[in-house]
Amino acid sequence: MSRIQNSLAMAAAAAAAFGLAGPASGADKIKIGYIGSLSGSAAVFGTQLLNGFNLGLEHMGGKLGGLPAEVLVEDDQFKPDVARQIADKFIESDRVDVIAGVPASNVMMAVYATVIKSGTILISSNSGPSPIAGEQCSSHFFTTSWQGDNFAEAMGAHLQAKGLQNVYLMAPNYQAGKDVLAGFKRYFKGSIAGEIYTPLTQLDYAAELAQLRAAKPSAVFAFFPGGLGIQFVQQYAQAGLKAQVPLYASYTVDNTTLPAMGEAALDIVTTTFWNASIDNPANKKFVAAYRAKYNAEPAEYAVQGYDTAQLIDSGVRGVKSKIEDRDAFAAALAKADFQSPRGKFRYNNNHFPIQDFFAAQIVRGAGGKPEVKLGEAVLRDHKDAYAEKCPLK
Repeated sequence: MSRIQNSLAMAAAAAAAFGLAGPASGADKIKIGYIGSLSGSAAVFGTQLLNGFNLGLEHMGGKLGGLPAEVLVEDDQFKPDVARQIADKFIESDRVDVIAGVPASNVMMAVYATVIKSGTILISSNSGPSPIAGEQCSSHFFTTSWQGDNFAEAMGAHLQAKGLQNVYLMAPNYQAGKDVLAGFKRYFKGSIAGEIYTPLTQLDYAAELAQLRAAKPSAVFAFFPGGLGIQFVQQYAQAGLKAQVPLYASYTVDNTTLPAMGEAALDIVTTTFWNASIDNPANKKFVAAYRAKYNAEPAEYAVQGYDTAQLIDSGVRGVKSKIEDRDAFAAALAKADFQSPRGKFRYNNNHFPIQDFFAAQIVRGAGGKPEVKLGEAVLRDHKDAYAEKCPLK
């Protein structure tokens, strides 16, 4: 057992000894601390995550598993130190039952150990850092999104099947950027023309695009989330590269960023686990409700937020409102007893979803505006590469 695993186990034992994890009569409400990235470049997707969560809560009448839900929302400002302060407040002062949201991987890594050691249930609505999927996994951690490598693994598999060579790789220099490029290279075995990491706060890519042009790649694979992606795609097109070097991307072009990118995004190929066109009752209900409530197109992030509310609801139902028994609550969450708009949803041993991934292309829609058109399934029932390192069964 690793040092961190041992410390988490000791903390769990201590919580049980003090009655924090023991069963009691059913609670009269559930208190959720939601950490969101609601300002800065991450607000582009952070807002959709919270919108999706609020829509899910609304669909359940403001209750989760029959319990009235009190939701405390705080903005982490895309800053790990701010998120740590929020997490401490949620645990020590507000005494929440669940901490949810936590959109960015660097923020998640900053709060993870503290939250897990406290015995609090932690649900990521977006970030899926590789360390948490592997040796540092916890029975009290869940994500309703994906492991950070997954979209890029799908793209790597897609470009490998196309037989591409000499691909240039670009991403921001933080945990998710490293995970994404690692995932791409796990499935793409062709030649790499170059690999570059940019500062997380950088918005001007002129120098990097000049280096890219000099490398003369046959294609580019890029990961730039939120506002970073808007700037990158627009500058890529303005530099005249779009007509010369095909751009492939993951976690970069979707319905959160597409309105701002406009025609600069046309023809880009991306990867995803979901699209508004997926034909199942849960998705039809979700898409129609999101459009009506927010007058906007939902993206994957909204689905992830929506499923966060659904997951908590399923867990509370599973323990008949006895959420004070946190181990039983976690076991009920692991069953994921709900209908996701994405279709199939089930957890692997590390509490990361096993799901399908698709290629998609940005095309001109019937109304003339760019839209995401779902393509072929690239990976079916896909499991992340780190689950085998997780000691959970």
